[in-house]
Amino acid sequence: MESVKTKPLLHTLRFSPLIAPNRVFAVVYTCAILALLYHHAITVFHSTTLLSFSIPITLLISDVILGLMWAAKQSFRMNPVHRQVFPENLEKIMKENDFQALDIFICTADPYKEPPMSVVNTALSVMAYDYPTEKLSVYVSDDGGSAMTLFAFMEAAKFGSHWLPFCRRNKLVDRCPDAYFRSNHHQSSEAEQIKVISTNNIS
Repeated sequence: MESVKTKPLLHTLRFSPLIAPNRVFAVVYTCAILALLYHHAITVFHSTTLLSFSIPITLLISDVILGLMWAAKQSFRMNPVHRQVFPENLEKIMKENDFQALDIFICTADPYKEPPMSVVNTALSVMAYDYPTEKLSVYVSDDGGSAMTLFAFMEAAKFGSHWLPFCRRNKLVDRCPDAYFRSNHHQSSEAEQIKVISTNNIS
């Protein structure tokens, strides 16, 4: 009997041990909320003056709103799971030519609230993903039409011709230029040259 070859795992899924306690807590909390709402409703029904009516009805409305907000959050706690991914096994299962195409959108509007340097660093880090370049498309949407942001990206395009090959050659984990140069990893002469280029282009 030939042994069956199993494919390498791309991810694992493990159920959280908090599922049962979360559900018990949700049931108890729901009963408490219903009891509180019932108490407020009875108080409103038996109120005889405007003052004795206004306070309970205000409490009833606020508790209904808070109860609905709490109920909306419970979907994340009913069946929590822990996942672990193994992206290094992807190439063992399929060829790069079969990878799905990715479209990534980066949105910005105000160059003062969202500094162009931050947007540029985001775009460069995304473009440096460890993914086939022909399958990766990055779009930048500037709703403010800022000339400052446009100029920053024009300069970043020059720097990107040096930064992206540098990331791929050295298999960097911190692919954001700002995060990389603020760390203590850039000790090589090539990294220092890239840092000088970044200072001249996107700083």
